[in-house]
Amino acid sequence: MNSVMTVTGPVAGTELGVALPHEHLFIDLVRDYRGDGLLNDEALVTQEVTAFRDAGGSTIVDVTSIGLGRQPDALRRVSQETGLHIVMGTGHYREPYLDRAVVDRSTVNELADEIIRDLEVGVEGTSVRAGIIGEIASDRWISSAEERAFRAAARAHRKTGITITTHAARWPIGGAQLDLLAEEGVDPRRVIVGHCDMVPIPDYHLALARRGAWVQFDVIQGGNEYDVVSRIHWLRALVDAGFEDRILLSQDVCLRSNLLAMGGPGYVYVITEFRRRLECAGFSGELIDRFLIENPREALAPAN
Repeated sequence: MNSVMTVTGPVAGTELGVALPHEHLFIDLVRDYRGDGLLNDEALVTQEVTAFRDAGGSTIVDVTSIGLGRQPDALRRVSQETGLHIVMGTGHYREPYLDRAVVDRSTVNELADEIIRDLEVGVEGTSVRAGIIGEIASDRWISSAEERAFRAAARAHRKTGITITTHAARWPIGGAQLDLLAEEGVDPRRVIVGHCDMVPIPDYHLALARRGAWVQFDVIQGGNEYDVVSRIHWLRALVDAGFEDRILLSQDVCLRSNLLAMGGPGYVYVITEFRRRLECAGFSGELIDRFLIENPREALAPAN
């Protein structure tokens, strides 16, 4: 298995263990959420991810992208202190978070070069390298600036082989995202479509899986019984259709209120309580391990 770039250097895929493929350790979403949207307390982050480690977790993918408050040096310190593998993201997010001065005045190739530099050299003048492209983003439609960001991500992927992960929340935009990336020569099998569980349309999930993309249910937070049961039903539909090898699970911790210390699910809900709920619903331990270990390992491995 190819190695995966973490904030402390390359790690063999076989060493990743139980992995969360869509989380945020440090992020600035103050624009939308005020103080609840700022994760910048290194001591608190360390405490929270230590709980994940102690529950059996090994790897967290921090998909905080350019302009959202990435902290490469802090990520490396947290990794070194806890022993967790942390993979850092790169690429450009969505409107209105895009730095229009950068996106509008740069060519697509210049934007791609910035992503490639993050992947091959280091982020923001550090030696800490990104290991995944994303999350790149759109919501109900893809704006012209977002299109440029997607094309840049695609060209960086073609140069490096690194997986692309997207934000496709609330509306079934993942198909259009795959279409745009395909125009730039990206194989859907190298794309993780994010927030699929925020789109309550099982046929949408199946359509993405049939194209070969990773179908990521990454807002699994246990906030209410309806959402938990719905996610279990949607997962069963994918498995019954033969797509257990296209499923990824995560929580998308991105607010202070999501943290264990603040009464939220923290980074542990998926691998503890949600795993128990899947077992009670008849999912075998082997199948759940595929969701949490084997599938993330395959999704993160660079293309040859």
